Amino acid sequence: MNIYKLMSAVAAVSLLTALYLAFTGSLPSAGPFFIAFFLSLAISFRGYEKLKGFTYTTVIFAAVTTALYYPQHFLTVGDFKLSTLITPLIQIIMFGMGTSMSFGDFVGVVKMPKGVLIGVVSHFIIMPTIGYTLANISGFPPEIAAGIILIGCSPNGMASNVISYLAKANLALSITITAISTMLAPIVTPVLMSMLAGAFVKIDTLHMMWDIIKMVIIPIGAGLIFNKLFSGKVKWLDAAMPLVSMGGIAFIIVIITAAGRDSLLSIGPALLLLVLIHNLSGYTLGYWSGRLFRMSERDCRTIAIEVGMQNGGLASGIAKEMGKMATVGLAPAIFGPLMNITGSILASWWQGKPTGDEDTYVETGRAH
Repeated sequence: MNIYKLMSAVAAVSLLTALYLAFTGSLPSAGPFFIAFFLSLAISFRGYEKLKGFTYTTVIFAAVTTALYYPQHFLTVGDFKLSTLITPLIQIIMFGMGTSMSFGDFVGVVKMPKGVLIGVVSHFIIMPTIGYTLANISGFPPEIAAGIILIGCSPNGMASNVISYLAKANLALSITITAISTMLAPIVTPVLMSMLAGAFVKIDTLHMMWDIIKMVIIPIGAGLIFNKLFSGKVKWLDAAMPLVSMGGIAFIIVIITAAGRDSLLSIGPALLLLVLIHNLSGYTLGYWSGRLFRMSERDCRTIAIEVGMQNGGLASGIAKEMGKMATVGLAPAIFGPLMNITGSILASWWQGKPTGDEDTYVETGRAH
């Protein structure tokens, strides 16, 4: 028996033990077994080509479970508040995003103006509108409801580029839409939040603009310049940044989960359902907005992914800067891992479906 099959067996035994303890009234004792289930499942996924892509998300679930059971370890170290690290981590992640981009990614606006315009406008209309609607019908406390709107008003995340590549979508278009929506975020996100979330929480628009410039524009700008000057010359950094980004996002999610543990335990399943509806509605309406304007199948897939996938890390950082990490930050913390699962499933499904232009299909852009 190889290690991956062994870990699958360990995962099965851990899950059965955890469920037995949970159903017999010993839920607190089930924690280590739930954690062991996710960790062993993550390792076992490495042995199967089609499941490898879910390893990172499964590790996130293990980390979130640990934070729910043992939150005290993820709030402070001595007198140092771990939440202080969130903004610097997002800046590092955004610098990494900048190093993986080039100024040529923005030229796509000229090459594909229709697709970029439809993608960016659809993104900033569909997701905020769905978020506002869900927040209003949720019945959640105002600050948690505002978090649903916040994730809807955020720009695209870099994960959308990877999913577009896997889904045989238009990668060059995906990269350009992500770049443009990210650069527009300092203006668009605070204005939308002020309009849509102002009834739920107090929004300081100018302060939020500066927070996003500080967390996004400056680090990405530095990354772009770094890439221009040192592209291919610092190979260890090219290899390290994706790992640093994944670790940083996991750390942010864990800190927010620990801080918002009590709220999550009371409304977790309902919030998870609304976040899932938000994400899937984004894919669906994004795809059909492309169809409405008679875009090609590949472009429609791209717009679906770009609309449905958000920058959860940035939304978490905004919530932290608002001083409402444990409430406004909850929806973004759930959205991130969830969209990686749904996006991977969507990409796998689309991989086997023809795009209609296989004969002329030439892969453009760069895989991130």
